[in-house]
Amino acid sequence: MVILLWQPEWRTVVNPTTKPRIAILWDDSKSMQTLDASLPDALSENGKAGEIVSREEWVKKALASELWTPLRSDGANDLVSTAFASPPEEGLSGTDMSAPLGELLEDGSNLRAVVMLGDGDFNLGEPPVGVAQKYRLREVPIFTIPIGSETRLPDLDLLAVSAPTYGIIGENVQIPFTIRSSLDRQVRTIVRLRDESGRERSKNVVLSPNSETYDSILWRLEKEGSSTLELSLPVEDGELVSANNAHKFTIAGRPEKIRVLIVDTLPRWEYRFLRNALSRDPGVQLSCLLLRPELGPAEGLNYIQEFPKNLEELSKYDVVFLGDVGVGPDQLTAEQCTQIRGLVENQAAGVVFLPGSQGNQMTLLDSDLSDLMPVVMDEKNKQGFPEALATPLNLTTEGRASLLTMLGDSEEENPEIWRRLPGFFWHAPVIRAKGGTEVLAVHGNRRGPYGPVPLLVTKAAGSGKVLFMGIDSAWRWRRGVEDLYHYRFWGQVARWMSYQRNMASGQRVRLFFTPERPEPGEMVTLSANAFDANGAPLESGILSVDITGPEGRSQRIELQKNESEWGTYTGRFRVGLPGEWKLRATVAGAEDFPTDTILLAQGVDIEKTGQPARPDVLEEISRVSRGRSISPDQLPDLIRDINALPEPRPLENRIPLWSHWLTIIIVTGLLGLFWVGRKLNGAF
Repeated sequence: MVILLWQPEWRTVVNPTTKPRIAILWDDSKSMQTLDASLPDALSENGKAGEIVSREEWVKKALASELWTPLRSDGANDLVSTAFASPPEEGLSGTDMSAPLGELLEDGSNLRAVVMLGDGDFNLGEPPVGVAQKYRLREVPIFTIPIGSETRLPDLDLLAVSAPTYGIIGENVQIPFTIRSSLDRQVRTIVRLRDESGRERSKNVVLSPNSETYDSILWRLEKEGSSTLELSLPVEDGELVSANNAHKFTIAGRPEKIRVLIVDTLPRWEYRFLRNALSRDPGVQLSCLLLRPELGPAEGLNYIQEFPKNLEELSKYDVVFLGDVGVGPDQLTAEQCTQIRGLVENQAAGVVFLPGSQGNQMTLLDSDLSDLMPVVMDEKNKQGFPEALATPLNLTTEGRASLLTMLGDSEEENPEIWRRLPGFFWHAPVIRAKGGTEVLAVHGNRRGPYGPVPLLVTKAAGSGKVLFMGIDSAWRWRRGVEDLYHYRFWGQVARWMSYQRNMASGQRVRLFFTPERPEPGEMVTLSANAFDANGAPLESGILSVDITGPEGRSQRIELQKNESEWGTYTGRFRVGLPGEWKLRATVAGAEDFPTDTILLAQGVDIEKTGQPARPDVLEEISRVSRGRSISPDQLPDLIRDINALPEPRPLENRIPLWSHWLTIIIVTGLLGLFWVGRKLNGAF
């Protein structure tokens, strides 16, 4: 034990039995196809020094040149050339620089130096500087040769298309997209959206130089089922990469039946025309509750006599419109307000606040609906503010890009339509919008202490959505155009609010997920509402989702039930591959009533051409490993530096005896023998 205090080690030395090895690693990834590498004198042929070739061609010329002959002379070294990050036959490609360096270090017992040729662009694995530290400890330098330009090629790159999973037949869907321009001038171009039948819609866009542009285009779904669309833009003068100017995606068209409940107290003009608009919408199933304080509930077509009695009845509604109604006798109760909030937050429904001149909605501020209200109200002026002259609504920047406020067939004509809309003569007493909301339209003339008065505001609430409209004159939009804009606006509101709720709906399970189009490697959050045989929210039970990936491999996950009475379940899983992921949700004991849907994982190829080279990554690898980063025009210096390296030192292996597992066993065994000997000798 005293000897072990000196920490003895067992030292072995392994002398190499082979010639020193020099490994050449070269990048074979997709980014090496970028055409921006200049040939140096050492690699040029027929006096073509300075010729611009692809990075891949530059590497091939370097490997085939006589540059490496001095290293092979007299059999002094073994040269090994290996490619890394070669694109797979199927799937997405990427570049991992750490893995090939690590494998080479493990296999190379007589490694003298490593030469790495590439553009330094890595997007998979660990940062290569960690492996460079190991090379430094082994005294094996890494020489790097950066290839390619540090500035981006002149290019227009369609970076992303964020299309929804589905849309309603006969309605417009909004398809956002992002374009990055690396041209040094402003570009006016046309974005075209085309389906497999050749139907096309286009939009003019202006792209600022060396910046990203976010925009969207409208597409009208005409048929049921999946459609493959392609968004593209033409190749501009001076653009060197055309492969990234188009993007294909799939969107499903489906007929929809949205269940809407309208609750109000008096049949004011806003209520009457809203009721007419939704009752005549073929995609809406309408129920109206008119709580007339003196006459009692109204009767007639689409009318109900009382608020839904229980969660089973209320959970059938996708959107609830609350007019000039509040908490009080012959109106809503505090419990019903709590139920509406639970419907929105737990079952992805929507609620629309439409206050009126009676000021009844002020009483909602003392209920559970207060947190859902997206604006702060002035309780001193409960009945709102009248206007002597017709006042317009002004769209904000968010409003001009929102599908809710899209009243025209194209985004170009939409601002002009809003300028022509008749104004309003009354507005709600709004002070400001709350945090986390989106203001779509403001008062055209009035300003408050916080700026223009917000009158059209949206927000997310749990898994649902909220809309506040602080005017009661949307019915006046019919002037001169009949139902053109009025019907369209309220139809878009109903569909926007019920979109997520109706992603996948069955008899026993309603399933929705975020994000809608995940990328490989991203986590997907599944949310579900389960119901019993009577249609009431499931109080207890197991809800499982069978997930089948694009390659046919299946897995089952059980969603966890939230502590609520709304039958809400949540869970997560990771998307590994691009393509179609089939989801089947079932409740234990009701496997005959599954809910099936498809999740489309968009394949985003992280390995792209046209990206700038990253010589700083290669320079750091060389610096850490005590090598050198050599520019392409200094290739002869590379051979001189490698020849000046000392012979690889023998591998030295040290085994610390003081902490080795065998030492512990021996000491324990000796102590055991000593204890047994004392016992046998009678010593205690």
